[in-house]
Amino acid sequence: MKLYNTLTQQKETFVPIETGKVRMYSCGPTVYNYFHIGNARPFIVFDVLRRFLEYTGYQVSFIQNFTDVDDKIINRSHEEDISPQEVAEKYIREYFIDADALGIKRATVHPRVSEHIPEIIAMIQTLEEKDLAYNVGGNVYYHVDHFQEYGKLSKQSIDDLKSGARIDVNDEKQSPLDFALWKKKKDGEPYWESPWGQGRPGWHIECSAMSKKHLGDTIDIHGGGQDLIFPHHENEIAQSEGCCGKPFANYWVHNGYINIDNEKMSKSKGNFFTVRDIAKTFDLEVVRMFLLMAHYRSPVNFSEALLQQAANALDRFYTAKFQMVFLLNNAVTIAATADEKIWITSLEDYKTGFLAAMEDDLNTADAIASIFELVRDLNSNLDASSSKEAIKAGQAIFAELTDVLGLAVKDQETNLDAEIEDLIAQRQAARKAKDFKRSDEIRDELLARGIILEDTREGVKWKRA
Repeated sequence: MKLYNTLTQQKETFVPIETGKVRMYSCGPTVYNYFHIGNARPFIVFDVLRRFLEYTGYQVSFIQNFTDVDDKIINRSHEEDISPQEVAEKYIREYFIDADALGIKRATVHPRVSEHIPEIIAMIQTLEEKDLAYNVGGNVYYHVDHFQEYGKLSKQSIDDLKSGARIDVNDEKQSPLDFALWKKKKDGEPYWESPWGQGRPGWHIECSAMSKKHLGDTIDIHGGGQDLIFPHHENEIAQSEGCCGKPFANYWVHNGYINIDNEKMSKSKGNFFTVRDIAKTFDLEVVRMFLLMAHYRSPVNFSEALLQQAANALDRFYTAKFQMVFLLNNAVTIAATADEKIWITSLEDYKTGFLAAMEDDLNTADAIASIFELVRDLNSNLDASSSKEAIKAGQAIFAELTDVLGLAVKDQETNLDAEIEDLIAQRQAARKAKDFKRSDEIRDELLARGIILEDTREGVKWKRA
């Protein structure tokens, strides 16, 4: 498999530190609000990368943190008149509701900043001992000038960064690039005891400390959105490599932005849609399909029209899936014919195309195209005369490939209310009696209840609207 490495700015063959195992860290949310579709993109991208690595045989230790100590959480606590801890707990619960609806698997560990204060303090102390951090009245800063490789991820020199930095004559930092590792206590804020007095961690140090605790000094893959390259990931490298003297991550993988009217979506600009907002109109699996239909490094323009296209594409997947269920339940022949056996063997070609796309820097767009080619083949070759063996072979390859992407994973509902089942039966009787007016009335009534009927040559089928 090849991955584009932001650090080297080229595709590289993925070779893990330890054979058969992958250590992977992806930056999680700051839990002060519902997350928006821009946040959803890295969550989905790295969920798929993890799924694919596991599919190809790796044992993946995947860490995604929760930032539960932050200025935004404190501000939200004032707005909602609850404690910062209550804010964090509330939005962690809400995160999982939306993440589950998006088909995102739970991480191996979801560490929280508040649970890793001792590890954060220990790392800062080590940086102090190595003259990479300094204390100013209870505020501890990272000394960027003392880390010679600063800027290697974002490809910026320290001098260039300094020339573009905001100058504050009252700033207590020794350099405008220096960043906070520990912040002294302010009134009304959560705090912990430390060697520098009461205070709380800075933002960047948390990921370095949590990655080190759960994955070790050097990890295989560090992921996140493109907006985190600088300064967050650049600062993580400075902290982790400055502390441990070893490479922090061998592969840095970043997804592209989501734009609205070709402008980057962000909460600070106010041009964003929360996943919860989108769920009022679309099933969130549609959002997953929408994001995976583009390459993860490409910018994506968001619109309701494009979401509807994704919904239509996903519906094609489900139509094929449920058609095979229907055919299998009604199939008469068990064993495949000689021609069907040849066709079953040919299905492996779609798996080959799917794998080639995924191994080429996680090209989910081409991988989905391979599944659509498979769907066309399934629709053309499976019908009421097909054997159970052939239908099951089609089901197996379809399920194998869609599961890697976390798509088309839902089963068809079969527990219709008795009243609805009776209406379907009445409609069938009306059609048989050529009472088409009554038949259409029942169809419209079922549609009003969210049940869509499809009359096929194999019989009547239904689905939820």
